[in-house]
Amino acid sequence: MTSALFTPLTLRTVEARNRLWVSPLCQYSCEAQDGVPTDWHLVHLGSFARGGAGLVMSEATAVLPEGRISPWCPGIWNDEQRDAWARIVSFIHGQGAVAAIQLAHAGRKGSTHREWSGRGTVPAEEGGWPTVAPSAIAFGDYAEPTALDEEGIAAIVDGFGEAARRALEAGFDVLEVHAAHGYLLHQFLSPLANTRTDRWGGALVGRARLLLHVVRRVREVAGPDVPLFVRVSATDWVEPAGWTLDDTVTVAQWLREAGADLVDTSTGGLIPDATIPTGPGYQVPHATAIRERSGIAATAVGMIVDARQAEALVASGKADAVFVGREFMRDPHLPLRAAHELGEDIGYWPPQYTRASWRSRPAVAHEED
Repeated sequence: MTSALFTPLTLRTVEARNRLWVSPLCQYSCEAQDGVPTDWHLVHLGSFARGGAGLVMSEATAVLPEGRISPWCPGIWNDEQRDAWARIVSFIHGQGAVAAIQLAHAGRKGSTHREWSGRGTVPAEEGGWPTVAPSAIAFGDYAEPTALDEEGIAAIVDGFGEAARRALEAGFDVLEVHAAHGYLLHQFLSPLANTRTDRWGGALVGRARLLLHVVRRVREVAGPDVPLFVRVSATDWVEPAGWTLDDTVTVAQWLREAGADLVDTSTGGLIPDATIPTGPGYQVPHATAIRERSGIAATAVGMIVDARQAEALVASGKADAVFVGREFMRDPHLPLRAAHELGEDIGYWPPQYTRASWRSRPAVAHEED
């Protein structure tokens, strides 16, 4: 019987060869602080494509300079960045994987140190910048952001649209709008970060307005053929005051109507001291609820580390695909190993690596062995 995990999935005109996908994995490795991806990003992302992933997602890629999480994060707000991404996309395609990009704006969680370079907000003299948010509410002990005005909000929407255009020019097959993990669009969604009383705040329809504007703009740029994902945090883990699963289900229905094809489901990230009950597959029930209650495709993420675990999630209909992060960093050839463990005979072992496969093959002598 064919493995569910290794059954191709088609969204619009794009087919992923399997349903074991690479989550966005922040690397903080643009050492020049110019947002241009480097050889590190080529090897990092390229290794996952070579390892058999169905879809490889870039890390959070800023649509504007001030949208970066840190000064060392990549962007796609200019043509130099676009061209550097094109080289990486070409390699991913050459290995048979779908290339996806996560378009992001960090909002009040921007201008921060990477974990091995310091802590908290980066000052201007070290490459930092003033941050923006729906309301002037800081994230923990980070610097207080400036509340966006109408002009600033319009620039955010335009930034996502221009970034989507450049991403398509770079050759990306799938676009994802990042509205999770406490970054800007999530900040607008949650009443814990958005206390506005204008049309961008208040009731759910107001707090979701910016996300829907962004999704419609990106869909307009993408046209009818390109799949559009939205990553969400399904809960702030601060109920009933914060963002909840019920809110997410409602917005997921609106996202589907606005042109989104899939909800990439995560949780948390808005409140630094939220209590999150982690464990294997702990976020899967949120993806399942979104999938069943909103009618949109949904993926699961969160401590998915085992081939049979991932297979069961897809085969049972709890998720359409799984995004895996840290386990891919531990083993870039995770899909090749998973196929072996599930007894699935896939046809995309890199020919340079076939003598290392677990399948029985005629012995060939090589001096380097």
